[in-house]
Amino acid sequence: MAVDFCLGLTLLLSMWATAKCDDPNEAINMECHDRFFVIVVDLAFTGNKPHFEAVDKSGVYAITRHHAAQCGYSIGVLPLLGHVELRASYFSCHTENKDDEVFTFNFNLVVANEGKLVSYALTKTCFPSLPWSPREVTCEVNYMEVSVNSEVTCPSETKKEDWNAALKSAYTSATSDWQVMLHGGEDQGMPMNLSEAHERGYLFDLTDSRLVLRASYGQPESFSTEVNGVPVEAVHATLFSRQRWLVLMVDLVAACSMHEGSYNDSGYMTWDTPEVLHPLMTSQHEAQVKIGVNGELVEEPVAEERGYIVEKQNAIIQISIPYNAEGAIRKSLVSGDLFEFYIFDLYLEQMLFGDDQMDTRLRAHRTLATPLLPHSLFSENRTVPEERVFTVYLGDVPEDVELAAVHLNGQKCKAPFTNESSLTITKVINPNNNHGYTLKVSMFDPVIRQKFSKEDAAMQHTLEINYTLTVMPENEPFYHLASVMAFTDVSPPVFDAVCTESGISFKLDHRPFDYLWEITIDSDLLTSELADQHGYIMSNDSNRLLLEVPLLSQGYQYEGFNLKGFIGTFKILIRDPETSEVQSSAIKTCSFTTTELIMCSTDGTMTVVADLALAIPNGGNPARTNLRERYCGPKETDGSRALFSFSINSCGSTVKLGKEYVTYENEIFYSKKLRALNNPADPSNDIDRVTIQCRYPLSGLFRLFSVYKFESDKVGFGRIVHSADSPEGLLSPTMEPTTVFQTPVYTTRRSRRPVSIRRGYQPPAIYIKVSSFLKNLPKKGAKGQLQTKLNPFISL
Repeated sequence: MAVDFCLGLTLLLSMWATAKCDDPNEAINMECHDRFFVIVVDLAFTGNKPHFEAVDKSGVYAITRHHAAQCGYSIGVLPLLGHVELRASYFSCHTENKDDEVFTFNFNLVVANEGKLVSYALTKTCFPSLPWSPREVTCEVNYMEVSVNSEVTCPSETKKEDWNAALKSAYTSATSDWQVMLHGGEDQGMPMNLSEAHERGYLFDLTDSRLVLRASYGQPESFSTEVNGVPVEAVHATLFSRQRWLVLMVDLVAACSMHEGSYNDSGYMTWDTPEVLHPLMTSQHEAQVKIGVNGELVEEPVAEERGYIVEKQNAIIQISIPYNAEGAIRKSLVSGDLFEFYIFDLYLEQMLFGDDQMDTRLRAHRTLATPLLPHSLFSENRTVPEERVFTVYLGDVPEDVELAAVHLNGQKCKAPFTNESSLTITKVINPNNNHGYTLKVSMFDPVIRQKFSKEDAAMQHTLEINYTLTVMPENEPFYHLASVMAFTDVSPPVFDAVCTESGISFKLDHRPFDYLWEITIDSDLLTSELADQHGYIMSNDSNRLLLEVPLLSQGYQYEGFNLKGFIGTFKILIRDPETSEVQSSAIKTCSFTTTELIMCSTDGTMTVVADLALAIPNGGNPARTNLRERYCGPKETDGSRALFSFSINSCGSTVKLGKEYVTYENEIFYSKKLRALNNPADPSNDIDRVTIQCRYPLSGLFRLFSVYKFESDKVGFGRIVHSADSPEGLLSPTMEPTTVFQTPVYTTRRSRRPVSIRRGYQPPAIYIKVSSFLKNLPKKGAKGQLQTKLNPFISL
């Protein structure tokens, strides 16, 4: 896992280098702290190979790894934050130091720009605000440093001024005059001059008021031990010089906790350090501890507010930091599932107080990292079924993770999301730097799986969600699955219907679940083919169904015929497609008026409203008209019209049998006697002859009777032919809607004059059976028809 971690950091660094920032003022930041100076530069400006040089009066020095540890520099590349950081001790090699109060730093930042190396000069002067303690120990990430006040306490018989003067004079004398003894390693106790010590990686320096020792970790002369179970590394050096009758000796000790930190199940990163790291760094009083991150110490109340815990037990100080505390650096990582790790730049100050006035201030920088921790996203179903919209929240998405795509029931929706149609995805920013996404999609969107649940008597809507997310900037994908289901109440489709002058108009606004039912006219499924066949006018799109049913087209039921009009009813049935059971219906009843009308019913009844204005003489009464049989008179009349209703096999009707149709015909007469007196030669030229016909398709007939019974599965086609018109002409009725009835209906017209009613007469008759006879009909005449006058005494 450590290898994966390092590879991940390398990849991050290389990816940050792809974006360039050309303005050094925006890319470079320099700050002075209590005990160090720091330069922070954007990786977008430096590229993936940042390079620093230290500059002093003697020249320019490349800050290599070895030179940095020996001279008091530490360089860290922080790809998770997108910058490189250089920290420099105030006692670093090439720093201009004035009285240990003013420190001036000069560096060159060298970057590659379009294949060429460009150098930027960086200068900063710092004034530490915190007084120097008698002993200052710094535990950096790559070196240890100790500085002591050169104004040390002198022996009781020696004046302090003489002692300090002797020490300074001795140290500034020839190098060979000074010896150093390193306490540790195989050569313990063997003195060496300072040049030899420098070659071994130790740097000694005397500033205006302080002696400084610096060494990198892991030196042969350093020693590692455990103090109460905590690993500690220390460097102990004794400087001595013989000046006349006086031998000067100074002990310099730097000791640091090497604890790497640990992560516990309660979610804390812990780091341990002994209260006393070395016998020469003892405290006569309880040590004071301050902690912080990223080089900034915080006061105890602030530390407690951030969740930091400082505990002392068995002479061990344990620092506990919540894994997600403020100041931590967090990174997501994909290793099958989503993981995360946290990095802390722990900064610690430990104050040790001694009775010898040699108080010790210890400052430590430690980089702590958690192991890979599983990070789980969560999805929450926030759907309100009454809103008919799925609302799903995906939460706890880290700030370095972005949503790239969503699969809804297997159908991919790529980012960026346009929030078109019924799908929307909204990003939600949370206070803890995490974010989330709210997905909304209509339950009736085509992507949603829908199934009618008979058990629940409701529509079941199912949505399987597969979120594709990517960790930035690597674009490493991972997936999160969620599933939601909801039920909605459903009901059969509901039509709106209105009466028109020409018939009835139906409208259905489509609902997504209307497909659960079939729409039929009687038992026939309503399709565009059926509409064309029956003469309906239908349009059907994704929004609505419009159906106009002209009057007298198939499917109407009629009743209430009189000269004022009639009532027509049209019914649309809503059926269960599996059982064909009728679940509901749309029934509309309207009143109609017409000047002339002929209806040929399935039971063999011919109903006629005829305009007889030309068929009777001036001043004649339509009540005196009759059919071919004189006893078949009108049921109602007004000033010019008459209503006849009779069986097609009665009243002298004739039948014509063709290949596909059977036609029944009769005539309306005004008194034959009066007509003959009017014009004996050719009465038909003076008085209009009104012929009425009903034609039925033979394919729809079950039985053909001359009287009493008639059965057909379809209504017939009727004609009223006036002698003044073409023999084939059909007077189409004109209609105006009147009052709407709410019970099953048929159609009629306005009466213009008072009406009289005359009952018809039904004679005895016999029936004619036609089932096999029709197959072998002889062809006669130009049209191949057989015309027969039915005789009530002849049986076929």
